[in-house]
Amino acid sequence: MSLLAIQVLNGLQLGLLMFLVAAGLTLVFGVMDFINLAHGVQYMMGAYLAATFIGWTGHFVIGLGMALIGIMVFGLLLERVMFRHLYARSHLDQVLATFGLILFLNQGVKMVWGAAPLGVPVPEWFQGSVLLGDGILYPVYRFVIIGSGLLMALVLWLVVEKTRLGMLVRAGASNATMLSALGVDVRKLFMVIFAFGTMLAGFAGAMAAPILSVEPGMGDQVLILAFVVIVIGGIGSIRGAFAGALLVGLIDTLARSYSVDFMRLFVGPAAARGIANGLSSMFIYLLMALVLFLRPDGLFPSRGRT
Repeated sequence: MSLLAIQVLNGLQLGLLMFLVAAGLTLVFGVMDFINLAHGVQYMMGAYLAATFIGWTGHFVIGLGMALIGIMVFGLLLERVMFRHLYARSHLDQVLATFGLILFLNQGVKMVWGAAPLGVPVPEWFQGSVLLGDGILYPVYRFVIIGSGLLMALVLWLVVEKTRLGMLVRAGASNATMLSALGVDVRKLFMVIFAFGTMLAGFAGAMAAPILSVEPGMGDQVLILAFVVIVIGGIGSIRGAFAGALLVGLIDTLARSYSVDFMRLFVGPAAARGIANGLSSMFIYLLMALVLFLRPDGLFPSRGRT
């Protein structure tokens, strides 16, 4: 049970990090109808800026705050220089342009920070572990990531559900054309959404930096998982992104942890390991296929998109 508890906590941690990335992606895609393949690069830039500013200041919280400001400025710059010129273009143009941006920025971080992975130390006051039982310890910082993810999810829910900006975001996710016809400055709304989505992705990268290697291309796999999350949850839905992220995080973690033991019930240890390694990475995509078959619009589609 202690080992199961550890894997569940790991799944929650992964799911909440995925939620932070997917929330911005689903808002940009759902409200702006804009396919941004470079969203994973924003996650990577958040990690690099956090590593830089924490190293300069020697203080985790100050460095994290500076990194969040920096990634929002970076997002606004990208939106003004490049992305706003792609809103009226086809999805193919958006895919090609943002894919090119991935290649450009991955090479850019190599030129600025080098190709070697960077490390970010865990803050001193978050070091140590919590005893879960039977001598099994779980790092305090991973609880901090879980708590931060839940706090950001609560703040995002309050903004989307209880504020005028959130009302405009929900209206835009349902019908952006009608929102524009009602006199709302949709371009300014797009800019705010893009900056906020960039900040969420950068925050996820910054929080993951102390437990992962900060390296070029680290956002590529995260982007794939984020797209899986928003397809499962429903495009344009924050509630769907939260539910989808938790499902993906838990299923991916538990499948990788227990698939070998499960396959040993049917085949020998060597064969079980080989089969499980291939199957464990497929479970979230099988889940996505099942959801698309049963609910093509996702588990919690944005109102007006069903």
